Amino acid sequence: MTQPLAGIKILEFANFIAGPFCGMLLGDMGADVIKIEPPDTGDMSRASPPLVNGESATFESLNRNKRSLALDLKRPEAREAIMRLIKDADVVLENFRPGVMAKLGLGAEAMRAINPKLVYTSVSGFGQTGPNKHRTAVNLIIEAASGSLSVTGMPGEMPMRPGIQTGDVLGAMFATYAILAGLVGAGRTGEGRVADVSLVEASISAAMMETAEYFATGKPPHALGRRHRIAAPYELFESKDGLYVAIGCPNNRAFERIMQTFKLEQYLSDPRFSTYVNRKKNEEAISALITAAARELPAAEIEAQLGDAGVPCSIVMDYEQVFQDKHIEERKVLVDVPGRDGKPIKAVRNPVLYDRGGPSIARLPPRIGEHSEEILLGAGYSAAEIEALVSNGVTRLGNRDGGRRMEQKARASA
Repeated sequence: MTQPLAGIKILEFANFIAGPFCGMLLGDMGADVIKIEPPDTGDMSRASPPLVNGESATFESLNRNKRSLALDLKRPEAREAIMRLIKDADVVLENFRPGVMAKLGLGAEAMRAINPKLVYTSVSGFGQTGPNKHRTAVNLIIEAASGSLSVTGMPGEMPMRPGIQTGDVLGAMFATYAILAGLVGAGRTGEGRVADVSLVEASISAAMMETAEYFATGKPPHALGRRHRIAAPYELFESKDGLYVAIGCPNNRAFERIMQTFKLEQYLSDPRFSTYVNRKKNEEAISALITAAARELPAAEIEAQLGDAGVPCSIVMDYEQVFQDKHIEERKVLVDVPGRDGKPIKAVRNPVLYDRGGPSIARLPPRIGEHSEEILLGAGYSAAEIEALVSNGVTRLGNRDGGRRMEQKARASA
């Protein structure tokens, strides 16, 4: 079956998380994602721990469904190769610092002069304009500069960074959104677009409740620990067996069922807890009541009773427990894909399920330059021309010349 993005060609110039994750999402949907990376080191995340059989698990988790073309972009021959590829490309995705692509002669203006339908998407920490555009930004800095850290952690304490890469992932999602919208527009009008996606601004955009509170009150919101900004009760509670249970209360009916489950029905008539607003004002009192009651019941019983009553709840699980969960197993979230040696390796499938032609894992994460030869041949290069590019250190052909350029460098410095 044809996948939604089959026939779409994407050139990815990206390192680490935001750009590669965006490229992977598009590749999962059938796009031909050509990852352009340096011949010597490749994507910088290839060196990130943990390493399994010499391969970075981090890189592997972000780069499936791509082909690798190794090119030294500082060389004019590499620019020529890119310009050949761009003629029939649909998308350029890059997450270098602002100005780097233009300095290499690969900016949006130069590429769209060749291909006006191109959707050119730049992902950066602070955006392509403004006084902070050249500031270096990794995930933690994005969370700090966007306000995210100020509302994360316990009140009055040093902020706690989120357990996952929120800044990079949110930026990747907005970049994916920008590319897909751009492709729809290009298909209708024949004209592409240039998209500027700031990771900091993506995180600011995702803080709907926090910014709404600030605009409404004029006061910056603060960290709430394990509680919610507008709902109560909505937090973690410790059970009799020392586990933690997350309980959320989205409406009055859920509150009734929570209180009934913990045998606290006498408090349902308490005016302090009669409305959404009152419960939030008196959150400390509600929390104290449920905290004491939860410590009298095992976690599984709390989860079962509240779940049966239709109340949002879950035991806090680690990732081992997540992948052993019957629901996750039945949904086949964790899948086996054939490794290079034919042995199965574990992967998390794309979370989107279509009725037909949905996302798939068609390619393993590529080795550096694994597809250089086939991509360059497809761009019209002859075998002799490719060999010349290899000899001059402009490209690398997967394992065939795996260490050639590094050996040349070693000989030159000896």
